[in-house]
Amino acid sequence: MERVHVVDHPAVADRLAGIRDLATPVPRFRRLIEELGALLAYEATRDLATSPGEVTTPVGPAAVRRIDPGVVVAPILRAGLGLLPGFLAVVEGAVVAHLGFFREPESLEAVPYYANLPDDLSAARVFVLDPMLATGHSAAAALAVLAARGANSPRLVSVIAAPAGIAHLRAEHPGVSIVTAAIDQRLNEHGYIVPGLGDAGDRMFGSAGSVPADYRRGGGTPHRDA
Repeated sequence: MERVHVVDHPAVADRLAGIRDLATPVPRFRRLIEELGALLAYEATRDLATSPGEVTTPVGPAAVRRIDPGVVVAPILRAGLGLLPGFLAVVEGAVVAHLGFFREPESLEAVPYYANLPDDLSAARVFVLDPMLATGHSAAAALAVLAARGANSPRLVSVIAAPAGIAHLRAEHPGVSIVTAAIDQRLNEHGYIVPGLGDAGDRMFGSAGSVPADYRRGGGTPHRDA
């Protein structure tokens, strides 16, 4: 698969139109994100290894192929959770890791606040879920955490990417490949993708901000997912 693969399919384009629309309510936005998770996962996982087997149908034996174990999917909290149900609908046996980052409002750097993942990823096929590849800081930080556990040639699945985010990710992690539904024009002065869809986490969960309470109590300023 090429390093940046834009999924050009009518079903993807139709759902992308729905989540871009400001008038789309939270329940429908959430459903469309989940459906995009499955459609993008279908493309992102097309080169997974499989092993032959045999099952018995109502009329006799049949040769089959099953996905090999060892797939790890890591949604970046919060917004990456929206893509997770769709991914698991495609690869139901995947191990789920969780990585939490939020964007520091002044520097736009990714600040980690949670990590729960296998100790050894050296033999795993790793997929990172992050709907908005904006500055690329959160995705790059997540990939660094995964690389420290031995992850090789991970793949990032996003809904919308910005050129700046793609460039940052490829500079920090040259081996990563990206599967996305669209590459938009640019980032605005606040680090949001233009035209984008706004803040994916806010629109998915009907809430505002993702900064942990401990950080706010320590003097930090609430801001959005990176």
